[in-house]
Parts: sequence; C-alpha cells; structure tokens
Amino acid sequence: MGVTATAASQAPRARRIFANRTLNLRSIKAIGYDMDYTLVHYRVEEWEHRAYESLRLRLLALGWPVEGLEFDPTLAARGLVIDTELGNTVKANRFGYVVKAFHGTAPLEFEALRRTYARTLIDLKERRWYFLNTLFSLSEGCMWAQLVELLDAGRLPGVRGYEDLFRRVRRAIDEAHVEGALKAAILADRERFVEGDEDLALALADQKAAGKRLLLITNSEWEYVEALMSFVLDPFLPGGDGWRGLFELVICSSRKPEFFSHRLPLLAVDHPTGLLRPCPLGIPGPGVYVGGNASQVEEYLGLSGEEILYVGDHIFADVHVSKDVLRWRTALVLRELEEELAALESFDPFARELAQLMAAKERVEAHQCALRVALQRRQAGYGPPVEESVEELKSRLAALRAEGEQLDERIGPLAQASARVLNPYWGTVMRAGSDKSLFARQVERSADVYTSRVSNFLFATPFAYLRAHRGSLPHDDVFS
Repeated sequence: MGVTATAASQAPRARRIFANRTLNLRSIKAIGYDMDYTLVHYRVEEWEHRAYESLRLRLLALGWPVEGLEFDPTLAARGLVIDTELGNTVKANRFGYVVKAFHGTAPLEFEALRRTYARTLIDLKERRWYFLNTLFSLSEGCMWAQLVELLDAGRLPGVRGYEDLFRRVRRAIDEAHVEGALKAAILADRERFVEGDEDLALALADQKAAGKRLLLITNSEWEYVEALMSFVLDPFLPGGDGWRGLFELVICSSRKPEFFSHRLPLLAVDHPTGLLRPCPLGIPGPGVYVGGNASQVEEYLGLSGEEILYVGDHIFADVHVSKDVLRWRTALVLRELEEELAALESFDPFARELAQLMAAKERVEAHQCALRVALQRRQAGYGPPVEESVEELKSRLAALRAEGEQLDERIGPLAQASARVLNPYWGTVMRAGSDKSLFARQVERSADVYTSRVSNFLFATPFAYLRAHRGSLPHDDVFS
C-alpha cells in the first residue's frame, strides 16, 4: 500500500480508528497484542468451514446423525446470543431487548417473538445466555442452530434438552481445538487459511521505532505462534530480520482471561531446544514465555494502567477484563467492520430515501394526531373553538391515513432491505434495527478505540491523539 505519515486525514473510512474514549497514543509506553484475528487474520469462511468440519466429524464419531449437515456462514454472526433455555439464537439491542430470533434455522415470526421475549431482558451474566463474541464462534453457532432442529425431531437420543445440547456442542468444539488437528491443518496450508497484510510489519515497526515496547500475549501455543507470526511478518521485514525482533515479550498459552486476573505460573521457553524452565521470580528479561500473568508484565515493564494499550479481538477475554481489572487502555479489532462499512456505503442511497420517507411519515402522523384531538374536541364540545365541521375533519383524517398507507408501501421494502444489509438474516453487527446492537454496547463499554485491523495504525501513526466524538442524545437534533 505504501501508506505515508501524511495520509492520516485521507484514510479510507473502513481503515480508520474509531474512538469511544479519547486516547493519546503519545502517552502509551507499551502495546500488547493478541494474535488470532488480531495480528493474524484468517480467511473467515475457510477457517470456520474447517472448524465446522472438525466439529461435525467429532459429533459423527459420537453417533450423532450429522452426515448431511453443511456449514452455512449466514446462520451465525458475531454479537448474537444463544438462548440455551429455549433453543433459540437471538439478536438484541443495546438495552437487552430481543429484536430478532431464530429457533434452529427458522426465524420466529413477530407474534411468536413478542410472546417469547416481551418480558425478557438479556443479562449476559446469567448462565442462560451465551454470547457469540468472536469470529471463532461462527462454526459453533451454525452447528447449534442445525442441532436444535435434530433435537426437536427426536434424532438426538440421550440429549436432555437445549441446555444439555449446548454443553455438549461447547465441549466438542473445545476438544477439537485442544486436540490440535485443526491447527495442524491450518499450518499445513497457510496460504489457504491465513489472510496476509503487507502493511502490518510497517505499522509495528513504526511503533517500536517511536519507543513503544511491543508485547505479544496470546492463548495459542508457542509452536503455532512461531509458525504463523513468521508467515505474516517475516516476508515484509527489512534485511531478513525475524518477527521476534519486534516484540520485547512473547507470552504464549496465556490462558486469557485468567491471565489478567489470576497469578499463574510463568515458564521461559529456551532457544533453540524449546524446553521450558520455571521463572519463580517473575519475568527476568526479554524473551518468549508460557503462562504467567499481567501483574508480572506490569512489574517487568515498570508500567501500569493507562500507560499500556492492549489490542485484541475478543470483547471479554481481551478488552473487557484488561480494562476492568487493570485499567489498561484497550483497542478492539473488529474485522467485519470493513465489510460492514462497504455494505452500508452501497446501501446509502436507499438509506437516504428511507430516512426521507420516515421523516414524511412522522409529519403525516403528527398532523393526524392534531386532527384527531381537534375532532375529539369538536365532537365533545370542549376546548378552543374548532372552525371545521366534524365531516371536514373526518375527511382530512381519511386523506392523511391514505397518504400514510402509501408511504408505508414504499417504506416496507426499504426497511426490510435495510435489515438484511451484510447478512440476510441478521443484518449488520453493530445495529439491531434502528438502534445499536447489544454487541455495539459491549464495544462502547470496554473498548477505548476499535478498528478493522492493526495496520490501520499506519494512518494514525504512533503519535496520534484519537479523539472521541461528542456523544449524541435524542434531544440534540433540536438545535440542528
């Protein structure tokens, strides 16, 4: 790409860094990075299809009738919530109200949705709800929806309801990851599964040269980290330098989120043997480690809180816990943002038309309300005098109702198309209808800034002052 330091103000919209809270990068002394879907981006459908197949084969070995099931990436999306009590997958707005739901692979119609969730608010602290908060959730979200239908059809003997089904799916997907076959398949064909980003190495080099101390803190194992980081960074580093030269500390198998809140044992990885040795006194110096905890990182760096920025893709394990427990500054990598913004940009002419029609509908409705009050007063004989007769008022009301119906005929198809932008079932990640989604609310609460990829820091530079926009309130448009 050849991004220059002078290009920050011309950054494409999809490559910008968006601030929920103002972040002065000049005050950041150390930047920690997650790896999967943060520094290393997978080709989502390829990876999730492979993860789905690993899960399907594991369930098939258990005797489950999953031979004909196929991965459908549209059935799940980041930010959805699994209702383990009722067997549904739902999307909620920022207040926790369910605005859309599927039972298995079939949508709940409006009346069924209202009966089921009218008195329900999603509280993610309750065991009933499971939040699909990373791109790694797509395969299990798809499989869950399909298995609900098999359970309803009585084809999963021994499974005691939806909660039991969910636990079994979770256990199977965890075992598939732990077993290592999935990661081995990735390493055997990295070109197929890993999406390169030639700007990443330069963005990290800029930060290191600007005096930032770079850290890699990941749950992945060292062998996997070494193979993938070499693949995505080494070809773009000058003079044959290896990626390890960028990072002062590399911490693998970190067991996030416990890494940020518990004191876990620390082991050093010896080169070149790969043998592990205990570090009972904490981090002795730059190098590669296994386990450990965030307090040891702070002690080694001599830094804490707002001097450290942590960048990851997991809303809870990366950004929520690091902020809540340690008050580190946080950045969320939201890979879907590029596709979402592109989809919204292509829909923009229709969105503008929809906004104009909705404004016209509001004016018609306001006029109707005023006429209904006037008719009410005229018929009951109270209030200020009304010049028009009852018949005239009724005639005008009828005309406004007809105008409203005509507007609704034009609004309906556009509103339905708006709800299908990006995903035909669930729409965009950050919105639920006309409101912010529950996921967007989690991003607001936990991430100081969010962006689509780490290399977007090229546009901002390590010296940027990322300012949050003035928060909008419903009454702000009174002054516009």
